[in-house]
Amino acid sequence: MPAKLPDLDRALEALPLFPLPQAVLFPGAMLPLHIFEPRYRAMIRAALEGGRVLAVVLVPSPDEVDAHGHPALAHVAGLGEIVDHAELAGGRYNILLRGRARVRLRELPFEAPFRRARAEILEPPAFDVAPADVTALVSAATAFASVVKKRDKSFEFRFPKDGTPSLLADLCAHHLVLDAQERQAVLETLDPLARVRRVTRALAVQRLALQPTTGVAN
Repeated sequence: MPAKLPDLDRALEALPLFPLPQAVLFPGAMLPLHIFEPRYRAMIRAALEGGRVLAVVLVPSPDEVDAHGHPALAHVAGLGEIVDHAELAGGRYNILLRGRARVRLRELPFEAPFRRARAEILEPPAFDVAPADVTALVSAATAFASVVKKRDKSFEFRFPKDGTPSLLADLCAHHLVLDAQERQAVLETLDPLARVRRVTRALAVQRLALQPTTGVAN
């Protein structure tokens, strides 16, 4: 059943789309962006004058384009609210997005200069996640973050206090899962238990790939 966020109802009728080849925005996550292309500068101006929201949409295959030269987009995206912005010289912007929800998109006919879609908020089902699964996620995230920390001393990742299993999985995916396609798959996984387990597996695989192997060569 679609979720209800009354403050977003009007914006969902024609939600601005910001296609990106690597970024996936999760509910509860923060995403800083530098906006420099003219069409997206116009999009940010329109968003700031309206509901201050837009959808960050993954571009799975940049080489696949339509008659307008637009790449195909994922059908599920992260809805972000502009919580801070700075207008720079030449009309550029630095913005900070806060993820509000998952949305399913139905793209509208193109009206220059940017793409829009009718959006439906996706509500995760209310399934319980066993403490053992949450512990496994935290352990996998902590272990992977430790490997990254050894390579980059400035790296920090902290779990939110009293976060739900859904939020923990989303923030771990947003900050720690490296592959954009895998992050998109996590975004599209509504079942909280399946999502927790998917992120746990992804982080375990990444840790093994990055962690140096030791042993005696034969």
